[in-house]
Amino acid sequence: MKKLYTVLVIAFTSLLVKNTNAQCDTIANICTKHIISSFISDGQQYRALLLNSEETAEFRTTFFGETTYRIAACSGTSDGNLIFNIYDQDRHLLFTNKTQKNAPYWDFKVKSTLETIIEGQLDANKNPGSGCAVILIGFKQK
Repeated sequence: MKKLYTVLVIAFTSLLVKNTNAQCDTIANICTKHIISSFISDGQQYRALLLNSEETAEFRTTFFGETTYRIAACSGTSDGNLIFNIYDQDRHLLFTNKTQKNAPYWDFKVKSTLETIIEGQLDANKNPGSGCAVILIGFKQK
């Protein structure tokens, strides 16, 4: 009986992971529309499954000086479902899209190299359930 239970747990977990990856793949593909041709993707897809609107995904990245970036943030099949905040390494808030009606992307230029923390959280008013948070970063071609 214990062996059967273990097999069932492993099977269920495998299906859940496969479904979650497929959901995140779809959202990442939708989100790429915000990394327009004047920007080059950094090649990363920052992803996290959030089980509710109280959970927060955290990603760390470095932005290099004298470079213009675009951050795209998505969850679900329409824009505006994901709140994202960008902090410096001392947790000073640099930007939040919450004050911008959950804008799906933000363009900015950094003067000097900066270590950052990007947080993503589902907007409870637009997505009260679970969802995949996807952050994409592109840099402007010179």
